[in-house]
Amino acid sequence: MGIVIMEGRLLCADAAEAELVEKLLPEHIRLTKAEDGCISFSVTQTGDPWVWLVHEEFEDSAAFEAHQQRAAKSEWGQATSGLQRIYKIKGL
Repeated sequence: MGIVIMEGRLLCADAAEAELVEKLLPEHIRLTKAEDGCISFSVTQTGDPWVWLVHEEFEDSAAFEAHQQRAAKSEWGQATSGLQRIYKIKGL
């Protein structure tokens, strides 16, 4: 088992979704970086205020899956579940 890398974009449909991301993202980043097996995690707003670049690295598939499960149940995961995500995952 090796490193799992997920990269892509988080797309907001309107200003309200972008504001939601801005509000909830700092805590989501903090919680994710504190997870066992998280190597790196960044979500960066682009020049388009409705588009965010996502880069995640986890030690292995178990750590990545644990992150996915935790995030889905979190305030972040529930509030942003309807946002469009375009991701590529390597290492699974």
